[in-house]
Amino acid sequence: MKAENVTSVTQFILAGLSNHRKTQILLFAVVLLIYLLTVVGNLVVIMLIQVDSRLHTPMYFFLTHLSSLEICYVTSTVPQMLAHLLAGNGAISFARCAAQMYIALSLGSTEALLLGAMAYDRYLAICRPLLYVIAMGRWRQLQLALASWASGFLLSVMNVGCTLRLPFCGPNHVNHFFCELPVVLKLACADTQVTEAVIFGAAVLILLVPLSVILTSYSLILASILRMQSASGRHKAFSTCASHLAVVTLFYGTVISMYMRPQSGAATDLDKRIAVFYIVVTPLLNPIIYTLRNKDVHRAVAKVIQRWGLEPRLKHSNLA
Repeated sequence: MKAENVTSVTQFILAGLSNHRKTQILLFAVVLLIYLLTVVGNLVVIMLIQVDSRLHTPMYFFLTHLSSLEICYVTSTVPQMLAHLLAGNGAISFARCAAQMYIALSLGSTEALLLGAMAYDRYLAICRPLLYVIAMGRWRQLQLALASWASGFLLSVMNVGCTLRLPFCGPNHVNHFFCELPVVLKLACADTQVTEAVIFGAAVLILLVPLSVILTSYSLILASILRMQSASGRHKAFSTCASHLAVVTLFYGTVISMYMRPQSGAATDLDKRIAVFYIVVTPLLNPIIYTLRNKDVHRAVAKVIQRWGLEPRLKHSNLA
């Protein structure tokens, strides 16, 4: 009898962002536009880094991973959100919900760890420039990137595994626009204290450890920048680090408020509003923040435009 009740829920019903049909259609158009801009923006960043040899540095190596991750991250949640907004029906099978919960959590965890690796890279570049080439060689870059991806996916196995071992035999209405672990956990029909403790411990490793690395790195970077004699050097260092800190503040602030605050008895609309920032907004802003005031990227854009815009004209004039 107990074995039959382990998982009696066969599907969940996602509440989505709104129940009003006109609002759903408006949200569909807005979210679709943001999704397309996010994918195109991050693809452009990856393309620019690949075609311009001057961008083949550790900083842009990590940025390539971040942009690739952001494309995967939004694709793991937003297309399903769009389908539900268009259909007006938020039904999702238990298996698909579990898969989405794991993939989204894994990619989000990887991003948190990768941002820590990027902060460490900036610390070495600015505070230890003479050792930078050796300390951040190609093998070290691969080690940090692979460690971020592997740790994010392995820790998520533990979190999602602890959640799915609980029985889901009661309500199946999820007050969210996708299957997110803290929200789904609230629907379990058993005591979740142990699982919540495991998730909190993993959040400390995934969020607070890299965040402490980031804060330490940028404290040392700030001290180093203030000692610089060159005004142009200070401006370049400030510009590079400010973009990274903007991403860190938005991402970590919203994720920590979701995964490390005391959990209430039921999911609220606040959970959905918080999730919109790190699921929809941050992936869109990343390519903008990293490229808007970046002169290296501006030169790469100019180079691509010149190559694609002028070379066909030169060939045409030669043929004429």
